[in-house]
Amino acid sequence: MAAHYESKHGSVAIPAEQLYMSFTDLSVLTQSLPAEYRDSVTADFDHLQANIKGFTIAVKVAERRPYNLIRLEDDNAPFHFSASAHFDVESYGVTDFWLEVDADLNLMMKAMLGGKIKEALDKAVDTLVELSHGKQPQFPSDLG
Repeated sequence: MAAHYESKHGSVAIPAEQLYMSFTDLSVLTQSLPAEYRDSVTADFDHLQANIKGFTIAVKVAERRPYNLIRLEDDNAPFHFSASAHFDVESYGVTDFWLEVDADLNLMMKAMLGGKIKEALDKAVDTLVELSHGKQPQFPSDLG
C-alpha cells in the first residue's frame, strides 16, 4: 500500500544552488552528522547506508535535477521507498526547502511508522533552517 509523506516547508538562509550542491554528494552528508552517529553511516557519491538500532537501510541516488531536486530510492530494502529533497528559490539567498517520502508500507507498518516518518521529515527541515540561521539544533538522543 503506497503511503505519501510530506514535510513542512522551511525557509533556509542559503541560496538554492548552494544548498542543492551540499546535498549532491552523499558522502559529504555524513560529515554533518553528530559525532555519535558517524560510525553507523557509510556513503559514497551515489550511495548511503545507515545502521540504526540494528536495522540497516541503504539508499541510492535515483535522480538529480540541478538546483531543484534530489531523489533517493531504496537499495534492496524490505519494502520500496523513495525520498525527495526539494530546493525552490524563495527569495534572493533564501531557499524553500521541503522533503517527501513515498513508501510501499503494509497497513501495520503504516500505522506504526506513519507519524514517525512525518515527524522525522519535519525535524530534518527544522534542523536545516536552524543551522542556516546560526542556531545550534537539538538532536534526539534515541536514534542510535
